Amino acid sequence: MMVSSPSPPKPFPLTAAIFEGSLVLIAIGLGRWLGRSALTTLSINSTGMLLGLAGTLPPLGLFWLCLKCPLRPFRRIARIVDELLVPLFEGCSLAELAVISALAGLGEEVLFRGVVQAAVADKIGGAPGVYLGLFVAAALFGLLHFITPSYAVMAGLIGLYLGWIWLLSGNLLAPIIVHGVYDFLALVWVTRRRKPQSVD
Repeated sequence: MMVSSPSPPKPFPLTAAIFEGSLVLIAIGLGRWLGRSALTTLSINSTGMLLGLAGTLPPLGLFWLCLKCPLRPFRRIARIVDELLVPLFEGCSLAELAVISALAGLGEEVLFRGVVQAAVADKIGGAPGVYLGLFVAAALFGLLHFITPSYAVMAGLIGLYLGWIWLLSGNLLAPIIVHGVYDFLALVWVTRRRKPQSVD
């Protein structure tokens, strides 16, 4: 039997959007403190958009694997999605899910890739700085998404991937789109299409 959760209060979509959007302000402030502009590499162009859309496929594959794999850590992630994530978002409209996802992609990528990864790379310098920045940002990304150890590892791997997309493209737009589109499609799936997993 699944653990029942109360429906989220009406202001939840607004609260989630404000939280995710506030990360942009935090990133800008942290970037100034570190002497690194958070939006330096953000450029709106078709190459970044296309790379971002194509780059959404691998994380979606990992998401599907997590929901379908019979191994215990993945089953636990699937149950947490059903018991915690779905009740929070199932009352949201598609437009609200789109706004929250877009702000999550923008806020988290500007913070983790545009500031943390870039600042570490600049501080260390050269190839070691590039790789250390990539791993530090991914590790923090995983830790700040710590729900279970397996979920944190998965988030860290996605963080590595998003950092690599940024390095490959040189444009924050690509990981922002990957992150936002992935979040939106994953939330739509778990709130509209997915059948809850039963507890063993």
